[in-house]
Amino acid sequence: MPGSPTLASLASGLLIPIMLALAPAGAAAGESLPRLYTHQGYAEDAMRTTTLAVDDPMAMFAFVLGSLPDRVKVYPTENYYYFYFIHGHNRYAGNIRLDVTDRDAGKVHFAYYEDLTEWTYYDDEQITHRVLDASNNVTVEKLARLTYRVSYGDKSVVFELNDLSTVKPPPGAFGADEVYLGPIFDESAIRFFLVFNRRLKLFHYVLDETVEVADKFVRADDTDRILIGRRTGFAYYRDHKLNRLILIGVFEGNSRVNNYFDGPFDQLPDNFIEGDALREAILAVSPKLAGKIDRYGISPGGSDRYLIGPYRHYRTQADLMIFDDCATSRRLPASRYYECFVFNEETNTLAAYENSAPSKMRRGPAGATRKTR
Repeated sequence: MPGSPTLASLASGLLIPIMLALAPAGAAAGESLPRLYTHQGYAEDAMRTTTLAVDDPMAMFAFVLGSLPDRVKVYPTENYYYFYFIHGHNRYAGNIRLDVTDRDAGKVHFAYYEDLTEWTYYDDEQITHRVLDASNNVTVEKLARLTYRVSYGDKSVVFELNDLSTVKPPPGAFGADEVYLGPIFDESAIRFFLVFNRRLKLFHYVLDETVEVADKFVRADDTDRILIGRRTGFAYYRDHKLNRLILIGVFEGNSRVNNYFDGPFDQLPDNFIEGDALREAILAVSPKLAGKIDRYGISPGGSDRYLIGPYRHYRTQADLMIFDDCATSRRLPASRYYECFVFNEETNTLAAYENSAPSKMRRGPAGATRKTR
């Protein structure tokens, strides 16, 4: 691996703007005005001949870090700072991650890859992932509880992680059997409360409506209980028992390409989990994982993490009606009502009609994660 280059030593063509395709056409007259995005920027980016050492992870890290402003905000609660750019007429994407398990040890995760589309083959080997630290001439300094400075060569960037420590559910949002595990800021810019039902041993993502929801809802054709976000495709069920919306569906096309709207399974409230609350909830569902996961649900070595994905990956509104049919069924005991909002993708049915909840693992911090926009 080559030594640490300075930004001055990189070719000028290396420092093309990451977000050129999304750059506003002009400065907004005020904070209340939206940004304007143009096709011209995207088209010119796609046609441009660029120079970039995509086979050299350290040169790529220098490019990404060097293209950022001196201070950035990391919104997602698993602490990913996502980016993308176009090079060689192709879109690349990636992330810089200050993972809760090792950032205080001076480590930062860096990943990039050719962007995924629904018609391309998903190959994990095509992801370049490195854990960088002082051995790579990369330094990570903790400035405050949720603020870190990452430096490489002559470039330093302060990463401000999203502080949701004061976010609390409103009174009456949860039932007597439920435990609040923490706040979530999904990469879709939607906020959730992660909830665990101790009696039924299941998880829910409850929409955080204490702030303005960054979406507009469309009512399902066949029931006013199901609302679908026009921007995100997230589908919610309006609870019969409590004044809240429970996430029941994520559009399958978004999940297949792993974009910003693939659901909050990969944005758990890492910075705000108290003690062993999450691990205890996971072990209540999957006792076989005892001794095999840490307090974040991560396996030894970090390659896997417990998957919390109770919602359905749907294609049509009809796919969502199973939730309403269950919730309004007179044959289902009232004590099992909340099992109507946990869907098992493997058996294609609801927890209310099964004897056990689904238990799966996903990639952990040591495994590279794709994300498209």
